[in-house]
Amino acid sequence: MSVACGLECVFCVGFSRWAWKRCTHVGSDDSATWTSATPEEFEPIPRISRVILAVYEPDLRNPKISPSLGTFDLNPDWVIKRVTHEKTLGRSPPYIIYIDHNHREIVLAIRGLNLAKESDYKILLDNKLGQKMLGGGFVHRGLLKSAAWVLNQESETLRRVWEENGKEYDLVFAGHSLGSGVAALMAVLVVNNPAMIGGIPRSKIRCFALAPARCMSLNLAVKYADVIFSVILQDDFLPRTATPLEDIFKSVFCLPCLLFLVCLRDTFIPEDRKLRDPRRLYAPGRIYHIVERKFCRCGRFPPEVRTAIPVDGRFEHIVLSSNATSDHAILWIEREAEKALQILREKSSETVATMPPKAKRMERLNTLEKEHKDALERAVSLNIPHAVSTAEEEEECNNGEASAESKTKKRNWDEVVEKLFHRSDSGEFVFNDNVVPER
Repeated sequence: MSVACGLECVFCVGFSRWAWKRCTHVGSDDSATWTSATPEEFEPIPRISRVILAVYEPDLRNPKISPSLGTFDLNPDWVIKRVTHEKTLGRSPPYIIYIDHNHREIVLAIRGLNLAKESDYKILLDNKLGQKMLGGGFVHRGLLKSAAWVLNQESETLRRVWEENGKEYDLVFAGHSLGSGVAALMAVLVVNNPAMIGGIPRSKIRCFALAPARCMSLNLAVKYADVIFSVILQDDFLPRTATPLEDIFKSVFCLPCLLFLVCLRDTFIPEDRKLRDPRRLYAPGRIYHIVERKFCRCGRFPPEVRTAIPVDGRFEHIVLSSNATSDHAILWIEREAEKALQILREKSSETVATMPPKAKRMERLNTLEKEHKDALERAVSLNIPHAVSTAEEEEECNNGEASAESKTKKRNWDEVVEKLFHRSDSGEFVFNDNVVPER
């Protein structure tokens, strides 16, 4: 009897400790040790958020959505292509191609999940752990298929627009939620196959993933941190949910119960076991975490932006918060990102300048490059499957740039697509499950 009582007490104490740690874990804890972002590096994010919002607007001259600025700071005449759900045939979410001449960017922006469209669910459900590899790591199969389809449709348009503008503009892929995963994998495909856009160099390719889905393995998430930038608002549930997306949306009517069980399960999985599972997917690239709430404090505080390329502790725990779903909304992300940018600018202007702005920007670029190299080495030291060292990554980049011109002449995107797809008897593209595209 006494033994049973003792075991019961131990169980109660242990469970109480676990419940306290889980219930007091807030979103800001995930980035507590990160450095603050600078206004220069964070400046594109609110602007790109509004480009993504424009995908939701059928007529930018008479918008129904009101962003933080009160109106869209986009020129409707610079939207060169708009693709709706009907035109995508269910292969991808709707998207637009926008040329921002003010910032010298070509932006392909993809909207998030449409709860009323069955085709969006099919993209999410088309995946199982360890089903598809790309460039030395695992990726979400449905999102990769969607990314490849969009590139097959638009690569010629992107190449033409880029060349018409003197090959000087940056190519930006951007997306929210479901679209963020598609955009991130598009960026990976283009980086590894620059010939599809006329031999565009890696330095001119960027991707902004807002409220990102977990779409690639850890080694890829770190490897492409110089190209892909994820933006997470405080307690957003999706970047923290390691459970496959298909399980979440199958259980959408009992999502709180599922999140609690996921929280319970992941708490007892050792960290090293998570890191060494090559099939486990993560939010891609460098992460910008917008923090605006504090523990046991009511209301929203002036947002601050923290950034890092985390390897271990990469948003591994669900936050039990009433804002876990509202922080996923593109409208909230855009508004809080704009507020955060204004605060960063105010703080920067108040700081006594010790060096010219140009030198300051160069110093920050060097810091970002060093953080990326440190993250690559950290991944190797933790024995992350398929992780590459800094030397190997630099060699790949140099080889890619050196051969970009010759690849442009010898290959086109159709050849890359043929490695990802084969044509059925009806002439439609069918995904190849056992073929990995060339790096």
